[in-house]
Amino acid sequence: MKHRPSWYGPGGAVYQSEFTRFIDGYLHDHPDVVRDQQLGWRVWWERPVKLDELEKAQHDSVPLPAYYYTT
Repeated sequence: MKHRPSWYGPGGAVYQSEFTRFIDGYLHDHPDVVRDQQLGWRVWWERPVKLDELEKAQHDSVPLPAYYYTT
C-alpha cells in the first residue's frame, strides 16, 4: 500500500470506497498487472525517436491555414 501522510487521521485512516479498497487490494496481490500497464504505456508513449524519420515528417508536412475551414 502507499504511504499516507500523517494528516490523514489516526492510523492513516480515511474514507475509501469499496471499489478503491478492492482495486488497492487487487493490485497489491497482483503486482504483475501494474508491470503490464507500465509496459503498455511504454509501447505507445515512450518510443525511441528516429531523427531521420522526424526530419522527413517535418519536411513532408503541409502547413495549415490560420483558419482551418477557409477554402
